[in-house]
Amino acid sequence: MVSLLRNRTVAVLVTFHLVLFVTSPACAAQIPSMGSTTPQAGNALPNDIASVQQALETRVVRAQLEAYGLSPDEVTSKLSSLSPRQIHLLAVASPDLPTGGDARTLVMIVVIIITVIAAYSFLGFIMESTQN
Repeated sequence: MVSLLRNRTVAVLVTFHLVLFVTSPACAAQIPSMGSTTPQAGNALPNDIASVQQALETRVVRAQLEAYGLSPDEVTSKLSSLSPRQIHLLAVASPDLPTGGDARTLVMIVVIIITVIAAYSFLGFIMESTQN
């Protein structure tokens, strides 16, 4: 009777663990519609060009363009051949460019490593105390 109850308890605990802790959160993001990227005013083009130029001046974008084999002159000539709608689309997308590294990932890795080391040393301490 006790082993039957124990197996049910373990089954309930495993079920709760699987349902509550193993499920992963849904990852989703909002995607802007293409209709909202059209310029609203006739004087938006100079602002859009300035925004794209500012994005192109960042080190990350410049290094990526050089990795693709594009020189700054080629980028400027391509920018001048774009339509106003394409320039506006680039200007809308340029604030979303990452400006630096992802420090959150580094912090999480360090925290996980410290937790593993602490758990390992704690288990070693427990094992030593039970052997004595």
